[in-house]
Amino acid sequence: MNLPLTLSQFLIKQLARHPERDGLVAIISDLSTIGKIISNHTNRAGVVDMIGSAQKMNIQGEEVKKLDVFCNELCKDYLRQTGNFAAMASEEEDEVVDMGEFGKEAKYIIAFDPLDGSHNVEVNLPVGTIFSVQRLLNQFERTDERQFLQPGRDQVLAGYILYSASTVLVFSWGDGVYEFTLDQGLGEFLLTREKMSVPAECAIYSFNEGAYRYLGDKDKKFIDYLKEKKSCSLRYVAAMVADVHRTLIKGGIFLHPAVDKKGTGEYKGKLRLNYEAKPMAYLVEQAGGFCTESKGNLLDLPGESLHQRVPVILGNKDIIEYYLQNNLI
Repeated sequence: MNLPLTLSQFLIKQLARHPERDGLVAIISDLSTIGKIISNHTNRAGVVDMIGSAQKMNIQGEEVKKLDVFCNELCKDYLRQTGNFAAMASEEEDEVVDMGEFGKEAKYIIAFDPLDGSHNVEVNLPVGTIFSVQRLLNQFERTDERQFLQPGRDQVLAGYILYSASTVLVFSWGDGVYEFTLDQGLGEFLLTREKMSVPAECAIYSFNEGAYRYLGDKDKKFIDYLKEKKSCSLRYVAAMVADVHRTLIKGGIFLHPAVDKKGTGEYKGKLRLNYEAKPMAYLVEQAGGFCTESKGNLLDLPGESLHQRVPVILGNKDIIEYYLQNNLI
């Protein structure tokens, strides 16, 4: 019987072919360990008192869940001790996290969303961890916010861990997208998909229809086009990890456009550039898709602030190019 490659076997082979990736190989190994721990806690959230509010708000002005706190502290503490990172940024932290002595010789920085979609835990729906790795810029101090304002094009590793019916680790370091599924019995991630490619068919769109009335005219017309001209079906999980994972496997369009809820004529995006948009855009492009912030390629967008929010539309390249060309009637 031919068993799939374990993540360890895969990483050893990668290291033999690409010795320059030694640091990235170690990082993926560390992230997989974090994934196993979080997977265990999400599966047992109801019996280890990890469901509900932590009774505080984060920098985004959002309610923090107990599991958010656990996952954020786990990621910080575990990754700090590896010595692989000069600095890190988390959706749950106000400022750049200093690695202290652990990061003195490190070559990389990491931004992460420790638990995307944490509101889903209470109703047993998918959640995930998203990560983005870039090289340290030597012209700035390690904790300088400008370390994290590099465009997404400069990522050297990006991916996510999805905790759902199964736990999957999906990542790319620039030569395609790989998926590993956690075998709970073995305690190992096994290779289940490699060189993933967004299917050409666009049969699904993923969008919060409750926000339709807050969209600009172009985005409304685009959604109408997907429904009426392309006959797309709606699928929406309300956790970016799950919705993007489906888009990678099934094709289609994921939309989180700019909205104007106050009626001022000022449309703003909601998703975080560093923690969600950049890594997902990188993965989708590696799989043959495309991601835009509504005007161009999101991977070319320079950052303006650590917690910057942007609109995100990603998926089938031809459909998004149609959107960008304003061919909406």
